[in-house]
Amino acid sequence: MEALQNQKFDFLSSNNSQLIQPIMQGFTSLLLLGSYAFQTILGRPEASRLQSKGALFKRDVDSFIATEEPIALAQLLCNIGADGCHAAGAASGAVIASPSTADPDYFYIWTRDSALVFKAIVDRFANSYDATLQTEITNYITAQAKLQTVSNPSGSLSDGTGLGEPKFNVDLSAFTGSWGRPQRDGPALRAIAMIAYSKWLIANGYTSTASGVVWPIIRNDLAYVSQYWNQTGFDLWEEVQGSSFFTVAAQHRALVEGSSLAESLGTTCTACDAIAPQVLCFLQTFWSASSGYTLANINVNNGRTAKDANVILGSIHTFDPALGCDAATFQPCSDRSLASHKVVVDSFRSIYTINSGLSTATAVAVGRYPEDTYYNGNPWYLNTLAAAEQLYDALYVWQEQGFITVTSTSLPFFQALSSSVTAGTYTSSSATYTMIYNAVFSYADGFVNVVSTYAASNGSLSEQFSRDTGVPLSARDLTWSYASFLTAAARRAGVVPAGWAGDASTATSVPGSCAATSQVGSYSTATVSSFPSGQTPTTGTGTTTGTTTTTRSTTTTTKTSSTTTGCTQATAVAVTFKASKTTTYGQTVKIVGNVAALGSWNTGSAIALSASQYTASSPVWTGTITLRAGQAVEYKYFVLNTDGSVAWEADPNRSYTVPTGCSTTATESDTWQS
Repeated sequence: MEALQNQKFDFLSSNNSQLIQPIMQGFTSLLLLGSYAFQTILGRPEASRLQSKGALFKRDVDSFIATEEPIALAQLLCNIGADGCHAAGAASGAVIASPSTADPDYFYIWTRDSALVFKAIVDRFANSYDATLQTEITNYITAQAKLQTVSNPSGSLSDGTGLGEPKFNVDLSAFTGSWGRPQRDGPALRAIAMIAYSKWLIANGYTSTASGVVWPIIRNDLAYVSQYWNQTGFDLWEEVQGSSFFTVAAQHRALVEGSSLAESLGTTCTACDAIAPQVLCFLQTFWSASSGYTLANINVNNGRTAKDANVILGSIHTFDPALGCDAATFQPCSDRSLASHKVVVDSFRSIYTINSGLSTATAVAVGRYPEDTYYNGNPWYLNTLAAAEQLYDALYVWQEQGFITVTSTSLPFFQALSSSVTAGTYTSSSATYTMIYNAVFSYADGFVNVVSTYAASNGSLSEQFSRDTGVPLSARDLTWSYASFLTAAARRAGVVPAGWAGDASTATSVPGSCAATSQVGSYSTATVSSFPSGQTPTTGTGTTTGTTTTTRSTTTTTKTSSTTTGCTQATAVAVTFKASKTTTYGQTVKIVGNVAALGSWNTGSAIALSASQYTASSPVWTGTITLRAGQAVEYKYFVLNTDGSVAWEADPNRSYTVPTGCSTTATESDTWQS
């Protein structure tokens, strides 16, 4: 790999920070997820009406997410110019990293942060159409077209070098101070964000906009990746000059997805096709079998262990549900990524006071890397949320594929949660699958609970929180922190982004030998004067959600979905089953049915419902199970007694058809059949 000369880098440091400003009131058009996708608590009603510790914990996380989500979205939008409430003086479409202008000064544009923020916005928009978000997206694209042309200390557009510049002033002018440059993840991440919007345009009949307006910007970034991917640069923390896992993973995704988009637009990206396999081949070198985890940085000698949240972030930002638990692309549920998750998280257990005394089965605050000294090396909100998001991604895939595979590589991760787990494959009808699934979900929720515990009282999320006291530190209202919350909450609700790999066999095929080849790119100015008006979903307008029509009789329940338009059609739906059944202390209501997600009629694999909503006047047991949209199932409830005996509700079997449409959630309310 080509070595680059060290660049002078200014480290920002301080022991003080500004506390969070009050949250903007009255923000409208906030889209709530409104539900969660997986149920894990085995609750039981008690005469005292006190719930189990687990049920209370689950309800606390639910409550935090419901409260925090509108705050996070409003504060994120506040940090986008020109009209954002914290972004005075910023150009239209410019994402400020933070409103903090001193101690530290983050009132700048970072290409990486901006792209990750807008990828979160585009995914949210694609799931449920919102005209306000669309305006922000088009403003961002227009601003990025301008930034590509700005000559800067990294170079210019003529040979692509200027695209590696990480930081700009908020008016879109060049930042000329000393910095860690170039940073080669920005062009890849920007391409990924714009490809996501281009897919929406194509799906809704606006291919000409994708081709004529957005593609020229994407094409420049893909050319940069193809030409400069095999040269070192600074990592996402802007401190290490070498080869970064996060950067290389993003580069591979951008080239694969860029090629697919080009084909959809009737053109080609030959450099993408030629270089992507070599990038994937290089990506494999970050895995250290001898160490048992993914190395965050290579081609550098900085004395670190290379244990770094970099690898968790790389995994979640290259998540494709269709790739399952593929190890070559380091998918979130792959054995490599789970092993790395454990190693990275564990590296912070003993060094942070707020993590002291917590077991290996308990979530903790997560920082950047254990040797960190910036602001004394504290936990970051976005990294703690990323640790949760990776596990929510894994849970989604396990539910979709119907099994969990434990290998010798991932075994330490699973055994930390349950010492009885052994290597093997466990189908969703097995008790081991249920045990693992519930343990991982509870573990994932624990990371969200850490954020809930140490977030500011008004819901604001800064960059860091104190390793000793949990007090928010460093830059206030960090935009990336809010985006990380929104994506973690979405994954918890079973809302996943569109896949990027296309032909999985091609995207995951590692060449037999690596070649550090590159292709010199061609770069041209992409001029975006404006976007065509009225680019709403082709068969509907406005924010649309799925609707259901319910027909009931005394024995069966059938649900069908009305025609739904104006959004991305859900492929999976988190169905909340509610059963009204009076029980006595120690009894548990369970649901079982004819599909794997419902236990395949095996009472040992039935899903235990929660009594977290149970009262004497409303004895409701609830559980949420992710099922395929349009799937027809049969099911029944039964009571599990304290002696292990089973009491079924009366015949016949119940029937249910999962709704199709925009909504990723549904609810089915039943009364025990006597």
